[in-house]
Formats: sequence, C-alpha cells, structure tokens
Amino acid sequence: MKILFIVPYVPNLIRVRPFNFIKQLSSRGHQVCVLTLWSNDQEREDARNLEKYCFEVQAFHLASWRPVWNCLKALGSPAPLQYAYCWQPKLAEQIERIISQADDYPPFDLIHLEHLRGARYGVYLKTRLAAQGRSVPIVWDSVDSISHLFRQATLRSRRLSSRLLTLFELKRTEHFEGWLAGHFERAVVTSPVDRDAFLDLPVARRSPIQIDVLPNGVDLEYFQPDPRIERDPATLVLSGKMSYHANISMSLYLVREIMPMIWAERPDVKLNIVGKDPPSEIRELSKNPAITVTGMVPDIRAYLQEATIAVSPLVYGTGIQNKVLEAMACATPVVSTPQAVSALKVRGGREILLGHSPFDFARKVLNLLNDPDQQRGIGQAGRRYVERHHPWSLMAAQLEQTYEEVVNRTSLSVDILPVMNAEQV
Repeated sequence: MKILFIVPYVPNLIRVRPFNFIKQLSSRGHQVCVLTLWSNDQEREDARNLEKYCFEVQAFHLASWRPVWNCLKALGSPAPLQYAYCWQPKLAEQIERIISQADDYPPFDLIHLEHLRGARYGVYLKTRLAAQGRSVPIVWDSVDSISHLFRQATLRSRRLSSRLLTLFELKRTEHFEGWLAGHFERAVVTSPVDRDAFLDLPVARRSPIQIDVLPNGVDLEYFQPDPRIERDPATLVLSGKMSYHANISMSLYLVREIMPMIWAERPDVKLNIVGKDPPSEIRELSKNPAITVTGMVPDIRAYLQEATIAVSPLVYGTGIQNKVLEAMACATPVVSTPQAVSALKVRGGREILLGHSPFDFARKVLNLLNDPDQQRGIGQAGRRYVERHHPWSLMAAQLEQTYEEVVNRTSLSVDILPVMNAEQV
C-alpha cells in the first residue's frame, strides 16, 4: 500500500507514536512517504534520520513566528488555535502538488493525518480534490480527545494561564473535533475513554461517526532492563515532556503534596524530573537539593533503569501515558494515580501500584522503597504486561487493518456510485 503520512512535527524517539508507526508500516512492506515540519536544527536532523525508515521524507521549516501568527489570525474565526497552530502554506502546496498533478492518480492509496494540528491539511486537501472530482481516503489519528483534555484542565490545572487558555479553546475544540471525525473516512484515538469523549460531542451525537481505538505501543528492544546497571536504593523518577501543562501540574502535585510525606519518613529519597523544556516553575524545584530537574536528556533509559521507582501522579490527562509504558518496559516498578493508567488493563497491586490520594500515593511509595522483593516483583510483572499488550508490531497490525477497511470501503463506494447514478437517470 502507498501511504502519505502527514505529521505536523518530526517523528522521533520522543514523538513515539508516528515514529514507530512509520517504522513498522515500512517494515511490513508499505511504501510510506512522510511530509512533516521542523522548527529547529535537532528536528531537521531527526527528519534526515527518519529517511532510513521509510520511502521518502519531505520536511518544511515552521519558523518560530508562524504559529504565533497562525493563532492570532485564528482568534477571529471559529477554529481552535490547535487547528491553526502548525499551518505552513508551503507544506499545503506540496501536498496538493503531489496528489493533484500525479500522472498515475491517485499516487497514494491512503493519507494518514496526525493530531488536531495536522487536520487542517486534510480539510484543505479534501476541498481541493473535491473541486476536481477526485478523492483519496483519509485516516485521521487524533491521538487523544483534545476537548476532553481541555475540560479536565479548566478544572484541575495548577496554572491559571492553562485554565484560562483551555477554557477559551474548549467550545471551539468540541465543535471542530466532532466535525472532523465525521469529515474524514476514519478517526483513530489511543483509548476507549477518548473514543467515548468523541462520541459524546454534540456534533457526533447528531451525526454518527466511526472511531477506532488504537493504543500506543512501546519499543521493547529499546526500552528494557539492563542487568549491568544497579538500581539506586532510594531514587524516584518522573518523566515526560515538561512543557506540557498536564505534566507541569503532575510535577507540582508530586513535589508539593506527596513528597513532603515521603521525606518525613525517608529524607534520603531523591527525585529526578526528566524531560525537555521545563518551564521556570519546574526548574525552580531543583533549588531543593533532593530534586534534580534535567531538561532534555540524550537517553531517558538510564534514568529509568537506575531509578528505584518511577512515579506518575497524573492529576488529569488523556490517552495512554508513554512514560508509564516505558518505565514498565524497563522493569522499573511504577506507582501512579488511576488517571495515568485509565487506558491500560493493568492490575493494581500486581503490575503497578495505584495511589488514590496524596497520602495513599506516598504510602505506596514508602512501602515499595522498603521492600526490594516487591520492587522486583512489580517491575518484572510490568515488563511482562507490556510484552503481551503493547509491542508496536501489534499496534501496527491493527492500524494496517483499519487502512484496509477504509481503502476497501472507498473502492466499493466508487464502484457502486456510477450504477446508482445510472439508475437514477
């Protein structure tokens, strides 16, 4: 199958979902052409490195001023800022050029769109092709329900700026997400919770839509325990992209409400907060000598493999938390809130420990710190869980099945249409 994969940020080891789908689809014999946007030299290099995993990569520069300009222009429209954020006219022109001017139309069997930020390119393309009497089936991987995330953030974010921004965006996003899910041939999300959130949108209730659940996977060869590394006796690790408002709230919740109870009994416990782009309020946490805020690191695995426990006290969020899967794949025991694993089938007390309140979370961490046998048992059970349920090969096979259904249904519609028109005449 020939697949045009449009993703508004460069797939890499941090943006694991599109990166691993592209790798897996190519390894399964599909011809994948990637169109993407880069914002800095590292992302430009990541785009070059991506070439070895697929048929072709075309990357366009998204200058730092353009998202700001895009959002300013969107303020006077009904479109959410996320929908406008990554618009780059040169990328849109290239998409149209590839699709519309090909001698062997259609040059692709299917188009894959990533995220709400990439959806505008699909709408643009469908409009242009419809004017020419053409079409190519589009699968939109929304990943999460952004409106569901925003509803939570308006109530639970620890930052006033995040609450105000998400409140401003919420109604726009609810309308657009529901409309987009019905506009494309298929929509995909990472969890049943996100699917239910889509189906509960006002637009979706008026017009039935089809949403597939396609969980995230984990690279089990890249993330695995390393027997050469000895775990620290009392070190916690919290990981994730630290500019993300849900991760900021999670970090502040951990340090302000949970860690004081842990330090009261175990003042020797250290905390590593690992992830790119921490804002000032997260960087300032490192004023406490027991806390290290790393910022971007070349390889997250060492922190996971050395830690005694990985913690994920998520206050709100959507989809599947990669940070949890990656820690489990490294056989690092995880203590999380129920929100962090609501999309997983893990069993609390066996493959993971769940803390339902600050006190309960701190108690679970302290008990685990004091029990090396339980640490090993939870860690090994977590590894077995991701081996059974979350290899990327399994996720790619499910995505491939979605592609085949969409392409076959589209072909059937095209074959039937002339007959129906002839009967009507």
